[in-house]
Amino acid sequence: MKPIITALTLLISGVSYFNAHAQDDNLKLNQIQVIGSHNSYKKAIEPALYKAISAKDTANKLSGLQYEHIDIIKQLDMGLRNLEIDINADSKGGKYAHPKGLDLAKPEQPYDPDGVMNKPGFKVFHVTDIDFRTSSYTFEDLLQKLKTWSDAHPDHIPVFITLEPKDGDVNRFGTVPEMFTSKLFDEVDDVIRKNLGDNKLITPDMVRGNYKTLEEAVLKGNWPKLKEARGKFFFILDNSDKKRDLYMQGHPSLKGRVVFVNANPGTPEAAAMFRNNSEDATIPDLVKKGYIIRTRADSDTKEARANDYKHFEAAKKSGAQIITTDYYMPSKFFNSPYHIKFDDGGYVRVNPLKGVVKRK
Repeated sequence: MKPIITALTLLISGVSYFNAHAQDDNLKLNQIQVIGSHNSYKKAIEPALYKAISAKDTANKLSGLQYEHIDIIKQLDMGLRNLEIDINADSKGGKYAHPKGLDLAKPEQPYDPDGVMNKPGFKVFHVTDIDFRTSSYTFEDLLQKLKTWSDAHPDHIPVFITLEPKDGDVNRFGTVPEMFTSKLFDEVDDVIRKNLGDNKLITPDMVRGNYKTLEEAVLKGNWPKLKEARGKFFFILDNSDKKRDLYMQGHPSLKGRVVFVNANPGTPEAAAMFRNNSEDATIPDLVKKGYIIRTRADSDTKEARANDYKHFEAAKKSGAQIITTDYYMPSKFFNSPYHIKFDDGGYVRVNPLKGVVKRK
C-alpha cells in the first residue's frame, strides 16, 4: 500500500504546486513547460513478431522500438500535456488493413476485429507492417477520445499535439504508402475541426491576430494567456520537408490553417519549432525571442537503458516549452528505473525562462 500512497502524494503535490504557481491565468502559452509522450498511441510490437524480426536484426536497430504507452486518456489523466500522433493517409481504405508482420508470426490477439482499417480515412500507427499496434486505429477515433476527455475537463492546461504525416518509399514488404498532397492536408484540417470543434483549437489565425505575419505576432509576444487557452489543443506539424511546404502552400502565415508548422526563424510562418537535441545551444535564444520549441528527453530507448538523465536536464534548463519522452513510467521491457517528471512530481510547470520570454 505504501508505494500507492507515495505515488498519490507525489501526484497531489505536483498538481498543488502548479495550481499555486504555474496556473496563473495571466501567464502566456509560451511561459509554461510541459512533459508529454512520443508516439503516444503506440502499443508494443507483437512479442513473437519482435523475436522473429530481431533474429535478423544484426544492427540491433529494432531495440529502439522496444517501448509502449498506456492509453492516451490515462496519460492525460496523469497530467501529461503533450501528445504525438502519426497519421497515414488511406483515401480508399484497406491499404493497411492486414500488416505483413501478421504473416511472420502468430499474433497473441486479433488485429482490428471490427474492420475499421478497411474504411477510408487517416490511420494511426508507427511503422507499416511491423510496429502497427495502436490504441486508436483511426485519427477520427483518437480525436473523438480527446474531445470527450476535454469536455469532461474544460479548464485543462492546453494540450500540445505534434502531428506527423507519414509517407515515403515502398518498404521491404512491398507496401506502398499513400503520399500526402495539398488536398489531403485540407482533409487533415477538416477532420480536426469536425471532431474537436473550433472552440477547442488554438490556431495560427488566433495568434497572428492583427499582425501582418504570424512570426511578427510571435516576436511581439501575442500568444494567448492561459485563461484564453484552457480547454484547447495546439497542433504542430512534425515535418521540415516538402510535406511542410505543401501544408503552407496557398496559406501565407498559415492563414486559415489549423496546425502550426516547423518553420524556420525569419519566415512568416515561424512560431513553433522542433529542436530534438536538447543540448542545442540555440534553444534558449529561440525561447527568449518568443517561439515555442519542442525537444526530446530521450530517444530510441538509449537514455532509458543507461538510466541517463543528461538530455532531460538539458531540456529543462533550455526553456523548451515541450519535452517529450517514451518514459513517464519505467520500462517493462528491460531493467531500468529511468522515467521522466519534474522535480515536484508533475508534468507541467512555470517555464524556467518565464521572466525573459516575450510577453505582450
